[in-house]
Order: sequence, then C-alpha cells, then structure tokens
Amino acid sequence: MKTRALEPLSDIIPETGIEWRVFYYFTRAAVSFIWVGAAVTTGSLLPFAAAVLTIFYPAWDAAASFLDVYRHGGMVRNPVQSTNAILSLLTTVAIAIALAVSMNWMLAVFGLWATMSGSLQIIVAVRRRTSYSAQWLMILSGAQSAIAGAFFLKQAMLGGIHGINDIVPYAAFGAFYFLMSGIWLMFSGARRRQH
Repeated sequence: MKTRALEPLSDIIPETGIEWRVFYYFTRAAVSFIWVGAAVTTGSLLPFAAAVLTIFYPAWDAAASFLDVYRHGGMVRNPVQSTNAILSLLTTVAIAIALAVSMNWMLAVFGLWATMSGSLQIIVAVRRRTSYSAQWLMILSGAQSAIAGAFFLKQAMLGGIHGINDIVPYAAFGAFYFLMSGIWLMFSGARRRQH
C-alpha cells in the first residue's frame, strides 16, 4: 500500500496567532540558552550532569528536527532535513557510547556531527530561502557549525583534557542564530501585515 506524504501544516499556530517558524526559532533559542546556562554551572562541576547534558544536546536537535519535518509535510517531502534528524538521533547514541571511552572520543563524535549537521542545515536553508525569510541566518549558522565541528575534530586528535565547556561557545552561537532568526521573522511578518 502506497503511503501519501503529509500535507504541510498551517504557518500559524491555531488560537495563538503566532507564526510557527517564529515560535520554532524562539523555542530552539530558549532551550539552547538554558542548556548553556546548565552546562556552565552544573555541567562544569558534576561529571554526571555533563554527560546527561552532552547526550541531551543532539537528542533535542533530533526531536526539534523531526517536528520541523512533520510541520513541513513529512519525511518524503523533506529528505535533507529528515537525514539531519536521523543523524542527530544516531549521534545521541554515539555520544553516549563515546562518553564511556573518553571525553576526547565524545568531542570527536560531536565534531563530526556538527560538521555534517551544519552542512545539511545549509542545504535546507538554501532550499527554503524562496519560501521563508531569515534563511541567510540559518546558512551562517550552518557554516559556523561545520567550521566548529572541524575544529572539535582537530582538538580531539591533538589530545589534552576536554569536556562540556569545549562545546558551550558552539551552543551559545547556535542559540544566538535561532534568536536572531526569530526576531527577523517576527518583524518582517509585522511589516507584511502593515502593507
């Protein structure tokens, strides 16, 4: 039996009047900022908390990406974003395994994921640039992710002592890009409604 792709859902969240993409970007920014705060405070002091937070990061990215795919018509219509979501899910498992070996292994896995995920994010943003504004910010975010991932891989190979604090700036920049994207879309939407 052939399955039919889901129809994209409305851009407006019912009963709120809030544009879905604005809500999505602000939610991702908020979770990332909270993650950064938890990593700097609790994660830097308690190894178990650091491990949980490190595993949570790609897990949350996977959940958010799958939700984004669902909102845009399903996996068939969004093969690149679907690949990114599956990659984040696999990375969650890989990081959990890597943490049992060493923090260097964790950083190497995280770096590989950041590079691949950033590259896929650029592709998604380029494909959506005609349908949604603020995609140039997502392209910048993807490029920064790919570059940071390559840096993490280099750090991991050089050895030394690594931990959750190595990826805090990466998460903070990601939160900033999502926040700016949400603000950009909110104001551009307000301008469209005025005209």
